Amino acid sequence: MSKQTINAIENNRYDPTLQLAFKLAKILNTTFDDLFKPDDI
Repeated sequence: MSKQTINAIENNRYDPTLQLAFKLAKILNTTFDDLFKPDDI
């Protein structure tokens, strides 16, 4: 994953694939739901 991809995800300008999303959750030791929970819930 590139720095540009991480930056885009952090700034809500990129929707990662499910595979990438699950890998991120695992690396960050969190759940998929907690990682991508909408702010309004």
